[in-house]
Amino acid sequence: MATPSLKAVTLTHVRYQKGDQLGHFLAWVSLVPVFISLGGFVSHFIFRRELQGMFFALGLLISQVVNEVIKTSVQQARPETCALLEMCDSHGWPSSHSQYMFFFAIYFTLLTSRGIGFWDSKNNLFLNFLTWSLALLTMHSRVYLGYHTVAQVFAGASLGIFLGASWFWVVNSTLFRYFPAIEESAFGRQFYVKDTSHIRNVLKFEYDNARSARKNIASNSKSD
Repeated sequence: MATPSLKAVTLTHVRYQKGDQLGHFLAWVSLVPVFISLGGFVSHFIFRRELQGMFFALGLLISQVVNEVIKTSVQQARPETCALLEMCDSHGWPSSHSQYMFFFAIYFTLLTSRGIGFWDSKNNLFLNFLTWSLALLTMHSRVYLGYHTVAQVFAGASLGIFLGASWFWVVNSTLFRYFPAIEESAFGRQFYVKDTSHIRNVLKFEYDNARSARKNIASNSKSD
């Protein structure tokens, strides 16, 4: 009886050469898209439920579907190192990691350039620098670790920037008009979905309102 072939789930399967400290570091960098998706957007929905964040995540999901469709259609092989990485059964063009990170970087930059964010402009500049640095490091890691060629990561980065900018335009020129309706819908009311993109510094706004509410409670307690 023939043994059936096995295929691994490679979401967090990243290999590097034993003893290679740079490779070890870049292997963790290569997992940044997973951290953003699971740690960032999932926690964002649980604790924030901002419409901008939800449509941001939806755009990244659409981008990855587009990436998979292109990979399946083009079927360009990965580098020869794929044998060591056990990745030869998957396609390499364009790089999904690079596409994800550059979509994230351009969308985040465009958001903050319009004053949409949780912090003031000085913090946004630092976060933009960090975001683009992680995008570049992720692109480099995929080549260094042998998962992609230079052409494949640049293709992914270019497609990510194009799709990210396009989706940002769609969301903030057309779809944002429906944000108030979504807030007032049964779904919005049930899950406390909101849009605070009209508030310049959300953290300060929430901080001031929390202090004000606490003072009102203390004042009412004394009066009772």
